[in-house]
Amino acid sequence: MSARENRICGGAGPVRLRGFAWVMARFGKKTEKYLAGYKTRLFSGLSGTVLEIGPGAGANLKHLPRTGVHWTGVEPNPFMRQHLEKEAAQVGIEADLRLGTGESLPADNATIDAVISTLVLCSVVDQDRVLQEVLRVLKPGGRFLFIEHVAARRGTWLRRIQGFLRPLWSRMGDGCHPDRETRAALERAGFASVEIEEFDAPIPVVRPHIAGTAVKSAA
Repeated sequence: MSARENRICGGAGPVRLRGFAWVMARFGKKTEKYLAGYKTRLFSGLSGTVLEIGPGAGANLKHLPRTGVHWTGVEPNPFMRQHLEKEAAQVGIEADLRLGTGESLPADNATIDAVISTLVLCSVVDQDRVLQEVLRVLKPGGRFLFIEHVAARRGTWLRRIQGFLRPLWSRMGDGCHPDRETRAALERAGFASVEIEEFDAPIPVVRPHIAGTAVKSAA
């Protein structure tokens, strides 16, 4: 196993992976309460081929249109499958879930209309590589739709707390980094345009969030 593979999901073994999947499936409703409005606005107009990175237990599926979308999910935690397939059946969406990571998306160049990521870029092993993969698979003019928690501003007490808690937070949270500068990564990735809305979530350590759309050049 490579060093990168050993860091996927924070290096969690089967017991922790299974436990994390169970927790996400049963206690994700609090997260949905403050993200639902953003998801509805971002995802309601989707159509065509949609690829979601790290869909987890399928919390985003109910926000997608019921018709006109061919959805594929790429998930590193194999124990999420049973929960996601149950959610997909309940909302009436055909789900094509594949085991994998954002650093190596299972799609050909320029074949995807939209890529989705919600609370995922905090935990991938190589964030810049994931964003380059997103650009690779998107069609010209395709959209990357994201909702992510981000690092607090440098010099603030919250940023110091995030850095202090990072080792334990990452281990307990499937590789999540509370102090990732995801906004900066998006802005330097090479998208033709990036529109970002900032908002605060009711979770003290990871309060700063962003939501928005990054568009691949049409040329």
